[in-house]
Amino acid sequence: MNGDAKRNGVIDKNEKQNEVLMWGYFPGVAEQRSSLTSPASVRFPETEVVEDSWKDVSAGGCGFGMAISAFGKIVTWGSADDQGQSYLTSGKHGETPDIYPLPTADLIVQAAAGWAHCVSVTDKGGVYAWGWKECVPSGNLTRSWTGIQNCEVETSSKQSSRLIGQGSPQSHTPKCTSGSMYCPNDKLSEDGTTKRRKLVSQQEFDLPIAADETLSMPPCLVNLDPGVKITSVAAGGRHTLALSDVGQVWGWGYGGEGQLGLGSRIKTVATPHLIPCTELSSKGIDNGATNAATEKGKTSASYIKTIACGGRHSVVITDAGVLLAFGWGQYGQCGQGNTNDLLRPTCVPSLMGTQIAAVAAGLWHTICICADGRVRAFGGNQFGQLGLGTNSDQCELVPRLLNASVLENKKAKVASSGARHSAVLTDDGKIFCWGWNKYGQLGLGDTVDRNIPSEVPLKDHMPKNVACGWWHTLSLCEKISLPE
Repeated sequence: MNGDAKRNGVIDKNEKQNEVLMWGYFPGVAEQRSSLTSPASVRFPETEVVEDSWKDVSAGGCGFGMAISAFGKIVTWGSADDQGQSYLTSGKHGETPDIYPLPTADLIVQAAAGWAHCVSVTDKGGVYAWGWKECVPSGNLTRSWTGIQNCEVETSSKQSSRLIGQGSPQSHTPKCTSGSMYCPNDKLSEDGTTKRRKLVSQQEFDLPIAADETLSMPPCLVNLDPGVKITSVAAGGRHTLALSDVGQVWGWGYGGEGQLGLGSRIKTVATPHLIPCTELSSKGIDNGATNAATEKGKTSASYIKTIACGGRHSVVITDAGVLLAFGWGQYGQCGQGNTNDLLRPTCVPSLMGTQIAAVAAGLWHTICICADGRVRAFGGNQFGQLGLGTNSDQCELVPRLLNASVLENKKAKVASSGARHSAVLTDDGKIFCWGWNKYGQLGLGDTVDRNIPSEVPLKDHMPKNVACGWWHTLSLCEKISLPE
């Protein structure tokens, strides 16, 4: 999304026709806390600027929706005052849509919400974060990450409480690098000393946490190195990625499974750190393999163009269309053909010959859109969130192509994932959803899970974007007039 809203009250006439539709879990919106199983219109809040209108929708949020107005304001809604779950730690978002107060007059151009925190980007490249303290940077110091060895040397006793390495880096992993990224073989050997599996129950991110105000931080400006301008952000379960205008990726928050890509199991990174997504590590590199791969032009990269966060893993796309993954791998959500965690950004081997245009990450799964508009998915499939029509207990360790008949002759252009459901928007203006549907987050009029893509009925709306929250889905649409 571009920061092109006008301060002088002039708005693109098409934006005046925009509507935001919602479906899924918004406890303060529906009567008796019931779910919205079909798309419903979101009322635009009353503002001092009567010309303001919907600009875009933002992914994420547990029980609340988030969107952006044409005049750069964040609008939130959906959670009830008496709810004691995690969304209270990311700000109290009322039952009716309202402007969320941020300590800046700058326009907000993009935003995201995770399990218990929110983050936004201004038109000047600044970043504001709020919510659970673990997810909000607490210090003014930032530094480039030059390797875990340096960190261990310079970590003082004061820092050690928040930078805790659990296990050594995966130096045993074979690498075929290009000078830009790690590309391990599909058949990786495992060292028992480094295979530390943190078993997480399926209910982990559904459990309520205490609505204690001391757990929550108000919106704070994130301090980055001088000259760094952020263009987009992504929020995971408890970690955040930020992409700069020169294609560098910064990260902070929880990194216990490697989702911050810093080479070690660092529980908490309290200040933004530069993630080495395109830098060449000088250790363990086979120069011959590197040069050969670079000559083929398959893995070279100059910058990162897209970022996404899952529950405990991260994915990014390079300028060459190469997909990199890092973090928790228990369900194969990193696409490596195994269930290892990845502590550094690592290319998805089976997609090396395929250009990736878009990517989205859920709690246990990943979906991506290829340059030709086809969709591939991998990871956990407990609720059919991969859309492959397969059994719920069948995970996919490598990307699989969605061959659903409803997507035949269609090209997907936008992908989004909730905790356990997925959505794509096709170039002909259709939204398809699949996966977990307990709260009606598929928008199909019922609460039945789907393991193949199903079209969301939108008779008088033309979708322009789709964004999945943890248990809901939003769409920015243009209202269209049907012939009588």
